[in-house]
Amino acid sequence: MNTHTILLYDGECSFCNGTVQWIIARDPHTNIRFASQQGELGQALRDKHQLPVELDSLVLIDHGKAYVYSDAAIRLTKYLHRAWPLAQVLYIIPGFIRNAVYRYIAKRRYQWFGKAKACMLPTPEIRARYLD
Repeated sequence: MNTHTILLYDGECSFCNGTVQWIIARDPHTNIRFASQQGELGQALRDKHQLPVELDSLVLIDHGKAYVYSDAAIRLTKYLHRAWPLAQVLYIIPGFIRNAVYRYIAKRRYQWFGKAKACMLPTPEIRARYLD
């Protein structure tokens, strides 16, 4: 598990589930694995990295370190193909500004995008990328 980059996402959030599908389509080398924060593994990883229960963020675990808020979103782009790694330039924007925008969207994501009513049925290849 330490050899994989893992994205913990809110399994109840339609926007988050859509984001996972978006990442899968742009990660042809299958660098990123996925786990729902509500699942057993997600909870264990949150505990291991001492993340608060009320954390309203994707969590990217990369090389044994947990990244949250805009740091998680920007860092994961380095694993995507085409021009997406260029998004690393967003690190020049101060973290307090990036995170304020991230938190604004995160706080309203259920209102704007709703909660997932059903899960997609992934192919066996994609299913292998889900850790729980």
